[in-house]
Amino acid sequence: MCGIAGLIHRGKSSDVGAEMTSMLQSLKHRGPDSTGFALYGTPEKNQYVMRFKVAEQEDMKHGFDIHQQVIERQAEVDKRLDSLGVHVKLRDEVTEYSHRYTFSYDGDMRKMADYMEDVEGVEILSIGEGLELIKDLGDANVVSDQYGLSGFQGTHAIGHTRMATESDVDIRSAHPYWAYPFNDVSVVHNGQLTNYWSFRREMERRGHRFMSNCDSELIAVYIADRMAEGDDLEESMKRSVEELDGVFTYLVATSDQLGMAKDVMAAKPMVLYESDDFVGLASEEVSIRSIFPNEIHTFDPYEGEVRVWQA
Repeated sequence: MCGIAGLIHRGKSSDVGAEMTSMLQSLKHRGPDSTGFALYGTPEKNQYVMRFKVAEQEDMKHGFDIHQQVIERQAEVDKRLDSLGVHVKLRDEVTEYSHRYTFSYDGDMRKMADYMEDVEGVEILSIGEGLELIKDLGDANVVSDQYGLSGFQGTHAIGHTRMATESDVDIRSAHPYWAYPFNDVSVVHNGQLTNYWSFRREMERRGHRFMSNCDSELIAVYIADRMAEGDDLEESMKRSVEELDGVFTYLVATSDQLGMAKDVMAAKPMVLYESDDFVGLASEEVSIRSIFPNEIHTFDPYEGEVRVWQA
């Protein structure tokens, strides 16, 4: 079933970590297996943030050997970054298997990412100037507490609560998805794409890589590919409604925008609240109301509708 949520503040920052936690916790009943956040902070000049993992949460239960392996994997990551001339300013070990690095680099970002992920067990979750992508097993409160997300200041965010139906219960299969190696593009999705494999093969022929077999990752790659070809976000999303088959509602975020798209049958739910300075979207109204103590008016977007908001 799954649940998705998004929010964007126009012209100001807010505690989007706490707000998205509240919205996703309200959707826990739609997906108790894992929770994911794509949070957008204020970019710093010439600085990137990278979130990556060196193991799955479940791997850590397998004794001393895996704990030694994650130490060795992180050491190899550091060695490879140093060899490429990547200047890492801050190394945070968020959990034993998950890390957050801030760095500067003026080389080939794809080459850097490929070289890192060539280390067995290493997966980059996101690289961005504003984007930080966090996902793990458990409900929103569990993941938010584990990663210290309350207090995260930013302009916008999207998130996902997952009920596993077609792939494993692990971090790799959890949403959101980052469009590797494109900075700051992320997607959450509720639905199913029926032409997933044909489009995936086309994207792979164009040089894109996939870390999962989840159709939601395809949407992220598709949008980023269209934007790399010159389309803006809205044009890319409108084209996706025409070319991607199936039933779907998805949210996409970039460094300064939030977008929403529904397929032409509008089978998957989406509720929208919009004011002069804030936009909130979710699979259910209860999610939006979780961050508003006062009465608000919400409505459902139309079938085939695409909307984009600027931070």
